[in-house]
Amino acid sequence: MKHAICGLVGLTLALAACEDEPPAPTPLAQVEHEPAAASMRRLTAEQYGAVVRDLLGDDIILPGRLEPDSRAGGSPAMGATVTAVSARGVELYGNAAFELAAQALTPERRDRIVRCDAADEGCVRESLTALGERAWRRPLTAAEVDRIVGLSVQAATTLGDPWAGLEYGVAALLQSPHFLYRMEVPGEEGLAADALGPYAIASRLAFLLWNQAPDDALLAAAADGRLETAEGRRLEAERMIADPRIRRGVRAFFADLYGLDELDGLNKAPELFPHFDDTVADAAREETLAVVERLVVDERGDYRDIMTTRTTVVDRKLASIYNVRAPARDGFGPVELPLDGPRQGLLGHVSTLALHSHPVSTSATLRGMFVRETLLCQTIPDPPSGVDTSIPEPSGSAPTLRDRIAEHLEAPGCRGCHVITDPIGLGLEHFDGLGRLRATDGGAEIDPSGDLDGVPFDGPIQLALAVREHPAFVPCLVERLYRYALGREPADGDEALLGALTERFVRGEHDVLGLMLDIAESPAFALATRPTDDTEGGE
Repeated sequence: MKHAICGLVGLTLALAACEDEPPAPTPLAQVEHEPAAASMRRLTAEQYGAVVRDLLGDDIILPGRLEPDSRAGGSPAMGATVTAVSARGVELYGNAAFELAAQALTPERRDRIVRCDAADEGCVRESLTALGERAWRRPLTAAEVDRIVGLSVQAATTLGDPWAGLEYGVAALLQSPHFLYRMEVPGEEGLAADALGPYAIASRLAFLLWNQAPDDALLAAAADGRLETAEGRRLEAERMIADPRIRRGVRAFFADLYGLDELDGLNKAPELFPHFDDTVADAAREETLAVVERLVVDERGDYRDIMTTRTTVVDRKLASIYNVRAPARDGFGPVELPLDGPRQGLLGHVSTLALHSHPVSTSATLRGMFVRETLLCQTIPDPPSGVDTSIPEPSGSAPTLRDRIAEHLEAPGCRGCHVITDPIGLGLEHFDGLGRLRATDGGAEIDPSGDLDGVPFDGPIQLALAVREHPAFVPCLVERLYRYALGREPADGDEALLGALTERFVRGEHDVLGLMLDIAESPAFALATRPTDDTEGGE
């Protein structure tokens, strides 16, 4: 049996099962890879705020309204690659740019970006050139500088105030597509047709690892050509992973992966869940991200442990829901969940249980879909048109959700989808629609047993272990991080590279930061084909 497992390249458990030392992995540079289409990614709301504050200062008040983020493939980050800015969004970005410019040029802040006399055109040119390089994540061309400086000088003359004129130059930088979009498209002179320029690589690296714009050191590496080699990218990525800002990047990826943005505005029926409010939703998000941060950054641990860890981070609100002692009077602190209890890992978090439930009840379907689609990268087909997807109401003959689902599966067109998801979600029925522990449903005892692709489980503890050891769990994380890093869905030409990245991830004991390094080093990270339509924006 061990020899058979050793022959399955990329299987999560393969290396652990082999007695002999496995051969060295194929260098990433030698893996066959066919680049796919390039993209222009609009900054998400979080990225916009991070870049603005990095440019202008932490005390800058961010605009209250901008074009909202959208989702694609369950991901806000992917939504940023496929959505255009509406006419109203253009107006909002323009207003925001002038609001930010006015704040940045108040007497107490202006020396952050201007350290000379704004009445001097040379000063204006120097200041806008430096700010523009950081805002657009690349050096401006001479023609671009001339246009922006000319706008500032003209506005200063018209308004009779050099500082007011400079606001127009700063606002022009902050509403340009070169600021609002990550221009990850090839075509720079002297480079191969499918090669990203060094500054596009720097931007891709910075937003992957820090979820913000490149710092001066990364821009310098781009200017020196160091990012055009796999070795150079890995060296910069290692520097960035050692920086505290890696925590922001890790949080951003896992918030995107788990759909934690959907906790904003989550509704629960107050008569059924009086404990729930916006502070609970915020605490639930923080719990999950704090657990991820500890596992991935502090411990460089095995990612699979996200499913089975008994260590979590709670405040008093979550402690009351989990029925554990609060670790601190105020704020968050670590706790160890009881070993004899049914709660552990991601499937025991309020963020998962409450988010994938209905406002008035649990949902075996939504919870099962989360496992299938988010954790295992499996696709659940849409229901046939005209099919009633609602679960029957509780009755004397069907008091529990399991009973009502059994009735629902008898309806034509329902079984094909629900049989894929609902047996998984029923394994979490000991947690109500908020995530509180319960023993009964509708007055009847809950049966949390089920089967995950041939692996039987009885309750959430065994279900979590089945997901942890599922052969799709690790490759799914690799695929999702790869997608997040490149801003596109994996294509057929990525198959070999994804297999190699998965193999290295397993060899590296499922270290997520190590996977980030491998993706940055991979040939795909610096390549993209020319887009087929005219997507490059102007000023």
